[in-house]
Amino acid sequence: MFLTRATVVTSVAAVLALGLSTPAAASQPAPAVATTVVRDWQRTSMRTIYPAVNPTPIPVGVLYLGFTSLAMHRAADAARHAHGSREAAVATAAHDVLAHYFPVASASLDADLLTSLAAVPDGRAQRRGEAVGSRVARALIAERADDGRNDTSVVYERAEQPGVWQPAPGGTMLGAWIGYVRPLVVRHPLPVNGPDPLTSAEYAADYAEVTAYGAATGSARTPEQTATATFLNANMPVMISDALLRHLDTHPLQTSEAARIFAVMHTSMADALITCWRLKYEVGFWRPIQAIAGAGDDGNPATAPQAGWTPLITNPPYSDYVSGHGCLTAPAIQTIRATLGESTSLTLHNTQLNADVTYPDLSSIEADSFMARIWGGLHFRDAMEDAYSIGHRAADRALVKLR
Repeated sequence: MFLTRATVVTSVAAVLALGLSTPAAASQPAPAVATTVVRDWQRTSMRTIYPAVNPTPIPVGVLYLGFTSLAMHRAADAARHAHGSREAAVATAAHDVLAHYFPVASASLDADLLTSLAAVPDGRAQRRGEAVGSRVARALIAERADDGRNDTSVVYERAEQPGVWQPAPGGTMLGAWIGYVRPLVVRHPLPVNGPDPLTSAEYAADYAEVTAYGAATGSARTPEQTATATFLNANMPVMISDALLRHLDTHPLQTSEAARIFAVMHTSMADALITCWRLKYEVGFWRPIQAIAGAGDDGNPATAPQAGWTPLITNPPYSDYVSGHGCLTAPAIQTIRATLGESTSLTLHNTQLNADVTYPDLSSIEADSFMARIWGGLHFRDAMEDAYSIGHRAADRALVKLR
């Protein structure tokens, strides 16, 4: 359990108050051992999936990060067996997958592919690499056909009663179909025990915590906790991927190793999110804002309604259990931990605030991210604990499957 906030190199509150960036710890660049093709195409994939204008919704975009990274990993592996250029294979596979799902970006993707291929020596290896990448992309696109994406027949509807989340009037659950998409890698269930019963002491404790610490006004939060909740209210797939990319800029991996780490990270994030969204749909547990307003009817004498209570962070249009933020953060960090080590220092960047915070190790990121959603008034602790359990197990399984 994450009971307290871990120490960061420089406090988030100080960073946001000053409007400055926290510099990463000084380090000597490692000798170049690989090309930049994986990093280049990871940045291209994020730019394509989450453009500045009309970005894909965060949970939906994670699926496409998973598709692209999985194709890059498969292409690197297949090119080795075909005696082709891994760089040409990786670039071609990423290009073809992204161009298929995001045709509006085809022109810029074509230009990026030409740039990548220009760095590969002409000859048989390049041609074989391109052929491998194209073949891998076609196979992935074919296997993802009819996988449950964008199924508009999946609509969230639940009768109003204590404990049940309801969309805002006239609204609906975002991406209800996500929970029924065929997983990418982690095919077996990732079970959890469900939210605490409304009448339990555990629920009352979680209720008291988020009521006290998650309110927009009159909260028990410290200024630093408020700043942390605000800073980490971000697109975590992009925030963590970007931090890893900048780390790899100075600590590069071989092409195949780099392709694998992103494939494990993004597929486990996608598969954890699929489990998360099915629980959000099928369990539909209410968020703190509804729970606090309806506490008089929850049957628990240890809870009491508070008129006018609102969360620090505006609630997104889906239920509390389990946390999507947790289901994205946990597998990403677990992947990096298993491949690069717990002591890996990452600098997270919040694009909206234009601020950086450097964390000394990976557990510090998880601890802050965990508590940020409680301090933001978005989740009960139980929703965070079970999300982290799902995310860690998803990453552990993906690490075994994607060798």
